[in-house]
Amino acid sequence: MKKLTTLLVLAITITTAGFASSVDGDKATYSVDTKASKVYWTGKKVTGEHTGYLNLAGGEVFVEGNDVTGANLSLDLTSIEVTDLQGEWKDKLVGHLKSDDFFSVEKHPVGNFKITSVKNDKVTGDLTIKGITNEVSFPAEIKVDGKTLSASGTASIDRTKWDIKYNSGSFFSDLGDNMIKDEFEIKFELKATASEGVTSSK
Repeated sequence: MKKLTTLLVLAITITTAGFASSVDGDKATYSVDTKASKVYWTGKKVTGEHTGYLNLAGGEVFVEGNDVTGANLSLDLTSIEVTDLQGEWKDKLVGHLKSDDFFSVEKHPVGNFKITSVKNDKVTGDLTIKGITNEVSFPAEIKVDGKTLSASGTASIDRTKWDIKYNSGSFFSDLGDNMIKDEFEIKFELKATASEGVTSSK
């Protein structure tokens, strides 16, 4: 009887340990591939628009099963690029975007986007630019396939909430054709890879 009881306890212990390991195994951290990930931007004005991108400095995405539960992404604002201009005009706009009129890159070289929830294909998180944090929400497509994660989503945000007020019609009058719209678009294209040992839970 004593031997049987010991065997039962041992069996229960092994089963419980195996279950705990399985639950823990469903949680994983994916590291952002900074070479394959970018944040694209579009800014509009009365006479047209400008487009460009910036790189990610790094980051992590937290996954449970095949669901993203959060993320912490670093934005390299020193990497701001313009894609619709060339030569001198491109260099001038890049320099202006990095100045205090816009992103104050010398003072704030890194931004941050911390995802706090992902529900019904909608991402919500805290976006920090120039040391100012505001919550943003936008639809996103996220795919977790074993060790690989890909995500994309586009948000429309009001730049003035981050103290970017240059030529804003909300703060300055008589701007005419020089007015720049407050709303601008940012599109996240994200690739990330899990550490060794993570397999698909499908």
